[in-house]
Amino acid sequence: MDILEMIKSNIFLVVLSGIILLLFILYIITIIKLSKLNKNYTDFMLKMGKGENIQENIKKYSLKVEQVENKNKELEKYCENIENKMENCIQKIGLVRYNAFKDTGSDLSFTLALLDNKNTGIVLNGIYSRETSNIYSKPVEKGTSTYTLSDEEKQAIQKAINSK
Repeated sequence: MDILEMIKSNIFLVVLSGIILLLFILYIITIIKLSKLNKNYTDFMLKMGKGENIQENIKKYSLKVEQVENKNKELEKYCENIENKMENCIQKIGLVRYNAFKDTGSDLSFTLALLDNKNTGIVLNGIYSRETSNIYSKPVEKGTSTYTLSDEEKQAIQKAINSK
């Protein structure tokens, strides 16, 4: 019961009050130092930002970077969409000029192959004679046609397939 008597004594209460007072003083000093540190930080940020608050600028720039990233994602999706559509556009062209008839001069007849990236499209055959000029078309799928192809048409298709 020695401890209970010591706790009840006035000396213990005085010592305990002194410790509490000392902790309170340390608490006040810490608050003052923290406010000075916060003020110094704010002043530093203003000086570094040439009159503007750097922290606010960093927040603004972070927001702008996020917006740019979102726009980039949209643009990437848009470009992918265009690439997918481009697969079906004419990308390869092959042209062969020839003389269809011996009685006509120069190579006025032609065969033109227009193909997409999958070698699908059409082949046009323009035959020139002295009296008339006719153009015929045949479908091409994966580099071949269900119709019989002339040598010139086959050459035009091969030129188109080999073109980049």
